[in-house]
Amino acid sequence: MYEGAIQDLIDELGRLPGVGPKSAQRIAFHILSSDTADVARLAAALRKVKESVRFCTVCYNVAEEEQCRICRDPRRGNEVLCVVEEPKDVVAIERTGEFRGRYHVLGGAINPLEGIGPDNLKIRELLIRLGNGDVKELILATDPNTEGEATATYLALMVKPMGIAVTRLASGLPVGGDLEYADEITLGRAFEGRRAV
Repeated sequence: MYEGAIQDLIDELGRLPGVGPKSAQRIAFHILSSDTADVARLAAALRKVKESVRFCTVCYNVAEEEQCRICRDPRRGNEVLCVVEEPKDVVAIERTGEFRGRYHVLGGAINPLEGIGPDNLKIRELLIRLGNGDVKELILATDPNTEGEATATYLALMVKPMGIAVTRLASGLPVGGDLEYADEITLGRAFEGRRAV
């Protein structure tokens, strides 16, 4: 335990996700030993992100304007909508260069153990978007874990009666992986998601 400002900084850094006590201490001492101009740039960047970044009014991705750059892009198609959990998932999909449709960010996944139900996510807003009739396919790109699967199953049950095709991202073996090291669930999903060549 340190005293005063340094302990306050360690405590605040330790509240960040993925930053444990040791990492918080290392970061705090790095900041302490950094040049004043570097620390000022960091503080300014933190202040600016809180002042100017918001969520898109259409898809709930991060944006600095009312709509994000993807929702403003007239070259993007409206027929396919990809549902993701978090804005970072949009970035991951965009890096592939494979998807040219639109997104909808839920803001998390259904997780009853943490008190997160459908009403805590942007599901109502998704259903409103789907009600206009433009979307022909809904791609469920939630994480392949228990919460992501529960969310995808819930969304599929809600959307299928609307007559919209509902698909799920394939999951299975990573490129460059070895079959002998794959767990049973991953290998099972690879068999379920097999395709003709």
